[in-house]
Amino acid sequence: MIPIVIILHYSDLPHHNLLAAALFAVASLTDWLDGYLARKLNQTSDFGAFLDPVADKLLVVMAMVLLAANHPSIWFVLPTAVIIAREVFVSALREWMANSNQRNLVKVGYIGKVKTTVQMIAITILLAVDAATPEVILWLGYVLIYVSAVFSLWSMVTYLSAALPTLRGK
Repeated sequence: MIPIVIILHYSDLPHHNLLAAALFAVASLTDWLDGYLARKLNQTSDFGAFLDPVADKLLVVMAMVLLAANHPSIWFVLPTAVIIAREVFVSALREWMANSNQRNLVKVGYIGKVKTTVQMIAITILLAVDAATPEVILWLGYVLIYVSAVFSLWSMVTYLSAALPTLRGK
């Protein structure tokens, strides 16, 4: 769905921003539902465990890049950079831990799930705004991006703390 969100975002269709936001929301919700059902029905796989976080990160990074182009202020780009840097760092950390047969130490935790939820809501809001959107909705999106950046740092520190003994070779 990523290419379609990008195409809608830049299209001249009426309400293109709402269409892009709606499709992003659908992608986010179906990703959550897929994970929920896989765990509930005990139909998880190693490939799914690998691919799901990659798809999440691609969706988030793509959307954050689109939004940074629309909101080229340091006040938006800064939390965007934090979020993207965290995504890359945690992916690398998980890869390192998998190579050390310790991937379970950095599996997704509660704070990571909260971060993802807040991110998806914030991104959906910010993709939906246009010049006619009340400013309070735009500011809600900005606040949620900052909350997401805080959760991003918090979860990164949590994962790094869990991995530190392995990283130190202990």
